[in-house]
Amino acid sequence: MDISVVIPLFNEDESLPELSDWIVRVMDANNYSYEVLFIDDGSTDNSWQVIEQIRKKYPAFKGIKFQRNYGKSAALNAGFKEAKGDVVITMDADMQDSPDEIPGLYNQIVVDGYDLVSGWKKVRYDNKFTKNFPSKIFNGVARKVSKIKLHDFNCGLKSYRLNVVKGIEVYGDMHRNIPVLAKWAGFKKIGERVVEHRARKFGVSKFGWDRFIHGFLDLATATFMGKFGKRPMHFFGLWGSVCFIIGFVISLYLIFAKIFFHDVALTNKPAFYIALTLTLLGMQLFLAGFIGELISRNATDRNHYLIEKKIGL
Repeated sequence: MDISVVIPLFNEDESLPELSDWIVRVMDANNYSYEVLFIDDGSTDNSWQVIEQIRKKYPAFKGIKFQRNYGKSAALNAGFKEAKGDVVITMDADMQDSPDEIPGLYNQIVVDGYDLVSGWKKVRYDNKFTKNFPSKIFNGVARKVSKIKLHDFNCGLKSYRLNVVKGIEVYGDMHRNIPVLAKWAGFKKIGERVVEHRARKFGVSKFGWDRFIHGFLDLATATFMGKFGKRPMHFFGLWGSVCFIIGFVISLYLIFAKIFFHDVALTNKPAFYIALTLTLLGMQLFLAGFIGELISRNATDRNHYLIEKKIGL
């Protein structure tokens, strides 16, 4: 199979029929063998009923319905597990991503040899204050931290080699940092493609200002897990040792001063409290690293979601 299209959605019943027809036209025009996976993230409208109707019309369309809303990362992770195409393409269901971009994204994986290609919505139709400006700040920080030269980390329109989506785990709200997860998993050839961003035709945006804060927190998590997820002692143990050694050296100096200069009052010196704090902090960091090592070696699967229905799978 050439392509698996994974589409997470939440309350998008208005856009699904038109989106489906458009995807079919693009696939047929390029003679692709394909499947389309709709992941209904606990919609409260008629999205699942629409998906069932689309399935009857187009057998290549399949669906998964969550029992409740788990978030976009959970939906993507479920879609990635089921995907079978050589190239996996993700897009949003709100019609702001154009299916006409599929051939270009596919070719950059198959012909140009990229592991992952991320869309760049160079011209955007979102609110400049609530979405565009925060997005630019986040992308700038993400580029600096991850060393990945992308303009738009959070673009929903992406293409992947199949072994990439099978080799990463998308959990929490990590969908914003999939390129970072892919890089730390060893997939280094990450590219970018300017894609069309269409004005919203149906519904309203499901994201608010909270995603701006969550994005930075998730970026910090992804960066830390990439570097130290399998060896937390290398981080906590290092800084714990540094703090403990500095505190110990200061303590030795104070003890020396007390022995040879009897008029020195240890508890009146700020250095005494600094030494005490550093020593305790060093011990706590070291223990945190030790506990982290135990947890990392006994971690269970974090992605367990209640699936209410499946169709075509």
